[in-house]
Amino acid sequence: MHGWQRLEDELDAWRGAGRRADLWCRDDDACRDSSALGRLLEIANGAHVPVALAVIPALMEETLADRLADAPLATIVQHGYAHKNHAPPGARNWELGAHRPVGEVIAELEEGRSVLAQRFGGRFAPVLVPPWNRIDPEVAARLPAAGFEGLSTFGTRETSHPFQDFVQCNTHVDLIAWRRGRAFIGTEAAIERLVAHLKARREGSADATEPSGILTHHLDLDAGAWEFLAELFARTREHDAAAWIDAHTAFDAVISARSA
Repeated sequence: MHGWQRLEDELDAWRGAGRRADLWCRDDDACRDSSALGRLLEIANGAHVPVALAVIPALMEETLADRLADAPLATIVQHGYAHKNHAPPGARNWELGAHRPVGEVIAELEEGRSVLAQRFGGRFAPVLVPPWNRIDPEVAARLPAAGFEGLSTFGTRETSHPFQDFVQCNTHVDLIAWRRGRAFIGTEAAIERLVAHLKARREGSADATEPSGILTHHLDLDAGAWEFLAELFARTREHDAAAWIDAHTAFDAVISARSA
């Protein structure tokens, strides 16, 4: 069966059950204005799809804030601190691992949160997106005390509230095959993964309340990925059983109330 038809059929199943499939889009590695960022925002705005931009505080340039002034559908979340690898040679890349004192890691994250909150005000959701989607459990456990109200990594979450007044909401479909030259994973593969998560939610084998998340990296998307993203936004916006939600909505009423 053609991939787009599979997605249509899955959304029809949600409609038939009298339910709505929430979706959200997280884009990582934002730090400056670029033609790629402009393209992402143009596609999203054209389809009226909100995008959560994961901004790297230590690398942020003023051009980013200038560009986002005309992008009302963009919400800012925090992408680590400097997106710097602190793991030893040969180990997987980690910025927020146990390779440094936890207090040092938390201090950087608090500094980054302060920078983004001051620069973006209510458009900033105090949600942490760990670089490489990796975070040490001891670091994660100290996030609420550091002023964070949410965490987003990759893969189906184990629980919606790992800590009190704290929400985890992940992404589930990464458009980039990082070990294959950073190429687009392909339309059929992307749809297969999205449909699989939607179906698991609908049938109860995954948390039905976790919105299905699309993960993009605007600086690394190739022509095929851009084409897919635009078509995905357009097709899902036309279906009454699909709804794109912003980061404030995805991460609970606690954050929504703060930004109101």
